[in-house]
Amino acid sequence: MKNVKISSLYKDIEDSISRLKKDPSSVLRSRAVVEEALKKNEAFYGINTGFGILANKRVDADQLKQLQRNLILSHAVGTGDLISKDISRLMLQLKIHALGLGYSGISKETFDRLMYFVEQDLIPAIPEKGSVGASGDLAPLAHMSLPLLGFGSFWNDGGTETIPAGEVLKKHGLEPIDLQPKDGLSLINGTQLMSSYGAFILEKTLKLLKVADLLGAMSLEALQGSNKPFDKRIHEIRPHSGQQAVAKNVRHLLADSEILESHRNCGKVQDPYSLRCIPQVHGASRDAIAHCVNTVETEINSVTDNPLVFPDGDIISGGNFHGQPLALVLDYAAIALAELASISERRTYLLLEGHDGLPTLLMEETGINSGFMIPQYTAAALVSENKVLCHPASVDSIPTSLGQEDHVSMGSIGALKLLNVFKNVEQVLAIEMFTAAQALDFRKPLKPGNGVEKAHQIIREQIPHAQEDHYFRDEINLAVDLLFDHKLIDQLG
Repeated sequence: MKNVKISSLYKDIEDSISRLKKDPSSVLRSRAVVEEALKKNEAFYGINTGFGILANKRVDADQLKQLQRNLILSHAVGTGDLISKDISRLMLQLKIHALGLGYSGISKETFDRLMYFVEQDLIPAIPEKGSVGASGDLAPLAHMSLPLLGFGSFWNDGGTETIPAGEVLKKHGLEPIDLQPKDGLSLINGTQLMSSYGAFILEKTLKLLKVADLLGAMSLEALQGSNKPFDKRIHEIRPHSGQQAVAKNVRHLLADSEILESHRNCGKVQDPYSLRCIPQVHGASRDAIAHCVNTVETEINSVTDNPLVFPDGDIISGGNFHGQPLALVLDYAAIALAELASISERRTYLLLEGHDGLPTLLMEETGINSGFMIPQYTAAALVSENKVLCHPASVDSIPTSLGQEDHVSMGSIGALKLLNVFKNVEQVLAIEMFTAAQALDFRKPLKPGNGVEKAHQIIREQIPHAQEDHYFRDEINLAVDLLFDHKLIDQLG
């Protein structure tokens, strides 16, 4: 099977599912190994034994289906808010992709029902909390699996309400299924909650990294900063790849700038770090995110089940379900994202100070107008919140299963925190976007670099120049949407 890549996440995962529908031979082969094993008088973890600390308890043959059913019901103890429909869908898709690699031994009937759910966009409603990030994301994946048994709920079409699974199954002419030996374990052992959050956020982050460079260049132009710190020679002698990429992006965006030419001999020696060190700060975040992407891509194309079913007939218990690789990079990604917001907020602050002819607070009549003062408060609050959220979840561990599972990753907590950090970063960058656009207006008739000029025009199509105080919240929302506008992102290729 072709690997799923973060940069083309949704196309790749849909292609994988399409291929598995046409050719499920890998699923059938691994199931045949399980069927042969059941004929032997041997203990196979979770197939004919209890789970966790109960691994040494054999289960009679006539109770094996009940064992799998009980596994799903007993582990569906999640709590908290529901995971969004988009991430829940990705969880289901990545679970199918992992099962399709052919080392899990799931039955064809259960696999086909999962495929039907995806094809019909029947997405289970899954509580976000309850996983400790080892032994698999047990509770969330149990909730994902409940509708197979007629329990739990599905999201409605708009992802705004839930519908009892029994009602949905009846509408589709389906009966709940009987899980076969190994099915329940194959469903809930895995890192699909952590990896889905990671993949979902990192796919968006790859776009956000480009926009962060663009916003930095816009603020630089508006503040009449220097382009000298982006000189290629500087970055060749400290050749971090992210740093070099950011410097190249900014040079491209500043090409043919009239603003830069207008103050080339102004006598200013150095800019503040939030302008001068854009390549070093943005670049470090880029390199960190590249490492995170590589790890998550490896994970979503891996088998994280237990026990593992091999073509030679061996069924081996291991620890591929442990979320430590993800836990570390989810924490790392949160830190890398938070730094993009931290330096962005500093640039927003500079834009308000009245540098080099800009009106203080970016409005000509202040006193009656607060201007852009308060959006910067919001940015500061979000940056500060991120500092709390970036405390690593992965340094914690609490034993479970009466000590059998004595070290866990807490990667699921890192995943939930990462989403909150990402949302905060979106807001902070959005505030810099419309603040920098306002500041650039005061540099007319001089034009900024070609890339910055085009981006400014795109922003102004959605967000007009502000003459007086008004409801800024609408502009923040518009700017968040613009962060992912392909026309804006395309300014960086």
